[in-house]
Amino acid sequence: MLLLALDTATPAVTVALHDGTDVIASSSQVDARRHGELLLPAVDRLLDEAGLGLDAVTGIVVGVGPGPYTGLRVGLMTADTFGLVLGVPVHGLCTLDGLAYACEVQGPFVVATDARRKEVYWARYADPRTRLSDPAVDRPADLADEVAALPAVGAGALLYPDTFRHAHGPEHVSAAALAGLAAEKLAAGEELSAPRPLYLRRPDAQVPKNYKVVTPK
Repeated sequence: MLLLALDTATPAVTVALHDGTDVIASSSQVDARRHGELLLPAVDRLLDEAGLGLDAVTGIVVGVGPGPYTGLRVGLMTADTFGLVLGVPVHGLCTLDGLAYACEVQGPFVVATDARRKEVYWARYADPRTRLSDPAVDRPADLADEVAALPAVGAGALLYPDTFRHAHGPEHVSAAALAGLAAEKLAAGEELSAPRPLYLRRPDAQVPKNYKVVTPK
């Protein structure tokens, strides 16, 4: 097994290689405006570091968000392209699950990432492996007191300390965590989800109201 994992749902452009037992190479760069520019060079660099060719990859793992439309689709389209070219399966994992898997909080907790517009993407967890709720997007102040009182992981928690009073790292997801979680699930015979994006809201770009179609005379 050689899994190539990647995620662009947060400001981190993160890539990892996993051989089914351990992570053999990983890279993360935080730059919310350069996902498309940084992702493929990072893949090339990791394969070179591991002394492997792209044809050695047996599966792709991609974070499906939730995340902003522009950044998220970079990772998803790249993963789909690799899968098509190599003829290997493409597995989707919730980005919040990767953050949960990498954290050191053992009891019930919340994962929250920055959704911009003064909102967070979030979900509740029983432990680093078990999600209790579907991902959602809300203003921190609108979350129930019982949610805000839990330990919280991620950039969203760190951004809003008045709501998340017990915030922890990591700040952004790592592809190494996604790869480790995927390898564990696959080894246990679990079926991973399809690589379909969790946008949770409409893209910022909209067709203007009262738009008039111009037709040639």
